[in-house]
Parts: sequence; C-alpha cells; structure tokens
Amino acid sequence: MKRTVPIAAALCLTAILSAFPCSTLTMAQDKPLVLTVPGIPPIFASTIALVADKQGYFKKYGVSVEVRPVDTGTTGARMLASGDAAISLSPTPLLVNQISNVNVDVVGIYGLPSPSFLLASTDLNAACKDAKGQPVGVDAIGGARANALREILRSCGLTLDDVEQVALPSVATQQAMISNVIKFGVLHFDEIPVIEAQGKPVKTVITLNEVNPNSHFAMFAVRRAQLAERRDVYVKVIAGIIAAARFMADAKNADRFAELVARPGVSKDDLKSALKRFLAVKYWPTDDDGLPQSRLEGVIAASVRSGGIRPGSTPVTYDRLVDHSVWKDAVALVAKDGM
Repeated sequence: MKRTVPIAAALCLTAILSAFPCSTLTMAQDKPLVLTVPGIPPIFASTIALVADKQGYFKKYGVSVEVRPVDTGTTGARMLASGDAAISLSPTPLLVNQISNVNVDVVGIYGLPSPSFLLASTDLNAACKDAKGQPVGVDAIGGARANALREILRSCGLTLDDVEQVALPSVATQQAMISNVIKFGVLHFDEIPVIEAQGKPVKTVITLNEVNPNSHFAMFAVRRAQLAERRDVYVKVIAGIIAAARFMADAKNADRFAELVARPGVSKDDLKSALKRFLAVKYWPTDDDGLPQSRLEGVIAASVRSGGIRPGSTPVTYDRLVDHSVWKDAVALVAKDGM
C-alpha cells in the first residue's frame, strides 16, 4: 500500500505525456468498500448499516461504502474470507468457529452483544421438547440461527440431530410458518409481528437470552491484513456506524428511521415499535465497541461445549478475536462533531 502514491504519480505523468486520461486510475482507487449485511431484505440488526449509508454518515466521514445485503451472515463471512467483501456483519459464533477451526484471518471491530434470537412456534401449546422430530426453519446449516438453535435445544435435552433443520431465508421461514408448512422457526423478535399480521398467532417458546444470558450476537469483522493496510478507512467506517447508532437511539428520529429502513409488508408503526424493543436491550452500542470479554469468552466456551469448535482445534483467544483500537479512534472522530 505504501507504493500506491508514487506508482499512481508515475502512471499519471506517463498519461499526461501520452494524452492518456488518468480518470480510470482514480476510479479504481475510489471503488466503494463492500459491507455485507445479512438478510434479503436485511434483518433488523442490519439497519444500522442502512442508516449509516442513507443518512450520509459514511460520506460525512469521507469513506465510500456499498452496503450489500446477502442471504445470511454466513454468506457475508465467506465473502469476507475470500476477499469479495471488505467488512461483514456476521454471527459471532460462526466467526469464533472459523478462526478456531481453520484460522480464518479476520478480527471483530464492533459488536452487537445482545442476541434477539428465539424459538417460535405456531403451535400455541408447544414447548422446547416438542421440537423433537420436527422441521425447524433456520438461515443456513451452520449459520447464526442454526447455532442459536443448538444452544436453545441443549436447554431441553435435545441436539440438532433431534430436529430437521430447514435452511430458508428469514422471509421464507415466516411464509412457511404462515402457510403451515413448518410449525417451528428460529426468528428475531421483530419477525413475530410480521407473521401475526397475516392472522397467524405465534408463541415465543424460549429465547436465546433465557438459555444463555452471556451470549453475543454478531460483529462487524474485517481481514487483519486489510486492517493493517487501510486502518484509517476502517476507522471512518466505524465512525459512520457509531453516528448511526446514536441517531437511532434518539427518540426524535424514530419517524426518520422508519423511512430509511422501510420494507414491504411492515408498517411504519411496527418498525418504530421494533426499534424501541431493540434499543431497550442496547442492541447497537453507542458508548462502547460492543465487544465485552465476558460475553465473547462465553461464546467461545459454548462453541467448545457444542462441538462448533472441533475437537483438536485450539479455541480462539479473546485478544485474537477483537481489535478495540479502531473503535477508540472512530469515537474520537465522531466526538469532534459533537455527536
């Protein structure tokens, strides 16, 4: 990266002498960073990136970002590992497993510590143990909802082998429950009103927080090599995320928030109601980086217990998993604007 400026200058000098335009070189340097968020349409957790983009916070801090929705956080994590994305919002247990099992060289720089996963059923008499032998909607085999399901089932003496995992996008899981194709699904709590709006009552069987209050939902992750090369860019990205989190936390912005994240089939009032519920559990941290050691070490321990970290693999350490310095510089940048 240190060679970019002199190489660019040399190419532009050659271009001037040969009447060849330099614009293509400039465009290549200005190519937006791809930031993946899970869900098509994005799940509620992803709204922080949408707000940062649509409210102009990324642009404000001088960074060009393409917020790209993908099917699941698992897809985003794979794109990050392969170099097809610069930053991903991906499930923490998945990242813990990837680093521990195959040494994927990524690191978390901002976290969403409070999971909103729950096991739901259209059978209003269902208990956790009643999921045995039943198809259960998840995002992907080995994905965030599947990992949450593993933890939830452990609480009632079951394993993933006791149920039939059905890999579906979140909207498809909701539709399958509405049409009685499946009775059980791992949902976020903002998805229940969507199903009930179609005349289908839903029971919250048990939440992940009830099962494991020391869990951790997701992290914005980057490749360590890219962070070393372009650290200033990632600081600006997180500055935009911090600004968005603080915008969302201000009650006077609720109507604007609902406009920014509008989606088919979800009313403005439902979006505002869901926002209140997420803010109540401090879903998007505003005063810290959302990477508490106790919760993350809890995820690592849970992955060892559940087999997510394979026997013989060395569990990732907390210090290897996260980088706090990006947040510190980003929050200082935001503070200059009085936010």
